[in-house]
Amino acid sequence: MRRLLPVLPALLLAALFMAPAAQAAPITYRANLDGPSEDPPVPSPGTGTATVIYDSTAHTLFIDATFANLVGTTTAAHIHCCTTTPFLGTAGVATQTPSFIGFPLGVTSGTFTNTYDLTMLSSWNGAFVTANGGTPASAEAVFANGLASGRTYFNIHSSFRPGGEIRGFLVPEPATLALLVLGAAGLALTRRRIRA
Repeated sequence: MRRLLPVLPALLLAALFMAPAAQAAPITYRANLDGPSEDPPVPSPGTGTATVIYDSTAHTLFIDATFANLVGTTTAAHIHCCTTTPFLGTAGVATQTPSFIGFPLGVTSGTFTNTYDLTMLSSWNGAFVTANGGTPASAEAVFANGLASGRTYFNIHSSFRPGGEIRGFLVPEPATLALLVLGAAGLALTRRRIRA
């Protein structure tokens, strides 16, 4: 027991941070959308934000997006995955095509909120599913990896730029990222103390 006392605080800390991971708590990702983030950059005054909450236990994807000041009117919006390099390049559409059902089209500003059941084929672009294992489950696994590795982006297309007027790569929100970093640090500390 005396050998365990010096590492007990580290074990408790590690357990605290491993519990959310074991339960696969939803992870929140955010993106700031703008023209300069397009590839190639677009001279647009348009801006927006997208919040995406991925829940690997419930197999859901919650999306909340706002946008304003587009030069053209909206023609489509969706999430692309997976670029070759994190935070760079382009990729095919992973989610519904040509656009999220219910996304406001034909406007220069608006809001959108919806939750998707990732076990349903209708939540995905069929080509993405086919290219990534052929099932919604295999598509979800690839998509989740793309989210976690900074290789997915939210894109709003318009009549001004059919290839995309504003976009932004999805990144974990700071609170989620801080928990992941603290959990990793706790595990490293625990391993170091146990070896000593």
